[in-house]
Amino acid sequence: MGKKGKERAKERRAQRLQEISELRKIPYPPLRRWWSSETVAIVTGANRGIGYEIARQLAGHGLCVILASRAADRGHKAADGLREQGLNVDSHQLDVLDAASVESFEKWVVLKYGGLDILKFAWSNLPGFVAHGEYGSVRQLKKVNNAGVNFNVGSDNSVEFAEKVIATNYYGTKRMIETMIPIMKHSAFGARILNVSSRLGRVNGRRNRLGDANLREQLLRDECLSEELIDGMVVKFIEQVKQGSWASKGWPQMFTDYSISKLAVNAYTRLMVGRFSSRPEGQKIYINCYCPGWVKTAMTAWEGNISSEEGADTGVWVVLLPSQPDITGKFFAERREISF
Repeated sequence: MGKKGKERAKERRAQRLQEISELRKIPYPPLRRWWSSETVAIVTGANRGIGYEIARQLAGHGLCVILASRAADRGHKAADGLREQGLNVDSHQLDVLDAASVESFEKWVVLKYGGLDILKFAWSNLPGFVAHGEYGSVRQLKKVNNAGVNFNVGSDNSVEFAEKVIATNYYGTKRMIETMIPIMKHSAFGARILNVSSRLGRVNGRRNRLGDANLREQLLRDECLSEELIDGMVVKFIEQVKQGSWASKGWPQMFTDYSISKLAVNAYTRLMVGRFSSRPEGQKIYINCYCPGWVKTAMTAWEGNISSEEGADTGVWVVLLPSQPDITGKFFAERREISF
């Protein structure tokens, strides 16, 4: 894309963000408000950044929101601040890398709330690493993206922490979803799961295309998609990282480990649609993912180009959409569906 093309794209994007800003000012009409104060939403990574802002906006719409975070004290502090604003929130410790922590969290949700209606998975702090505020120096951590962990800064493309990135962004997402599915409440409106992802995880992304044409085709064809295929892809990548051969194997060349983790999340989101399709009416679960964009938060060292409020908007909009069977297995950005 030439200079003029980039300028036009930037203008179109700015115009779209302005349109969305105006849409946010319009209250939801009563007939579209399928939720109530009894609707329980869980937001992971909710003590700061995108997670916190999604929790704040959902609570502002009248839902009961549970802020889940690895550091319990920070989660409690964030929840206290929202309660001071008159919002109905709770908090609890959760480390998606720890199966025992996820199981303990699930038991607590059942005991206190009887289940949940909405699960929004963003990211989880990695123990042992620290960036501004909660993390310390951003140069030590390198970078944590609001939609997951990413240890690269600027044009860097290190895969030194590839296993941690995959473990958190992909395996952590799977562990959380699979644990919480049995306790998602039955409803005529359907339960909702939203995975925060990234455009960098698109199979045919313009700037970050997956080089293996056969793998691309398999990932995009529903009849070929399987958990074995997705797991096999990330296992193969990790093996090549350990062998030092990954760079010549056709993997995305921008933030490679992060991009592959989000590619896996996107594929897993679509895979789950098939598993949920046989659920009877009143027990439906709708699952989607969205890209918040490059957001100005501590986790990006404030290098983003939109605010947390703007980045959270589409995620909130998606989970509050009226019950529609065709709105599942989709990928959204800026209140529009985009391709995988």
